[in-house]
Amino acid sequence: MKALILVSRPFNFQLWLALPLSFMALMLLVDPGPLDVAISNLFYQPGEGFIGRHSFFLEDILHDRAKQAVIVIGVLAIAGFLLSLLPTRLRVYRRSLGYLVLAMALCTSLVTPLKALTNVHCPWSLQQYGGDQVHTPMLSERPPSDRAGRCWPGGHASSGFSLLALFFMLRDRHPRTARGALILALTLGVIFSVGRTMQGAHFLSHNLWTLLFDWCICVICYRLLLYRSPGAASAATTGVGTPCIS
Repeated sequence: MKALILVSRPFNFQLWLALPLSFMALMLLVDPGPLDVAISNLFYQPGEGFIGRHSFFLEDILHDRAKQAVIVIGVLAIAGFLLSLLPTRLRVYRRSLGYLVLAMALCTSLVTPLKALTNVHCPWSLQQYGGDQVHTPMLSERPPSDRAGRCWPGGHASSGFSLLALFFMLRDRHPRTARGALILALTLGVIFSVGRTMQGAHFLSHNLWTLLFDWCICVICYRLLLYRSPGAASAATTGVGTPCIS
């Protein structure tokens, strides 16, 4: 008897890739700078700086400790994937764990090379916020500076938004838990984004770009590694007896 392949729940890849890509194109055509500045101004006090710049909670707890917690999740995912390569109970989840490791790794590792490529300065480095750098639109040429900018896209936000991978990992087998993972990832990403905005480390659009990048990465990896359409499921077999749940 042929084994069954788990069929994925319906997912409109064209729509859920077109929406973020369209939003990216819109932000390239329409500079979000004025809105960014207006939002950051809410957290800036002339002569004193950003209200969260030296906050113990925002820096030590919401930034450092929270990032370490996400790193622990990533390490556990790697350990689980390595164990799935051995004859353990985790072997049936090998593909899912591999997806989680890959998607989270791509989400978080994309930030550093993009920061080096774009050379965008942080709000706290800009002249209107007590710094010495000139604010320029993202696609504009940067004026000469002795300090390179490293603030686009938002790095800390990627720690939260990378957990979007949990949603796609779980959606086909545990949809209720997957919805909880989606809410968790979006909530953490937004909290991390607002916290860094309050500190003057990023404009809000920097973190919105991070969300869009991470969503697209998770969707594409899901399509390549985990998604099983009804047609693919009927054509594939994995031996005799039990369904494939890897």
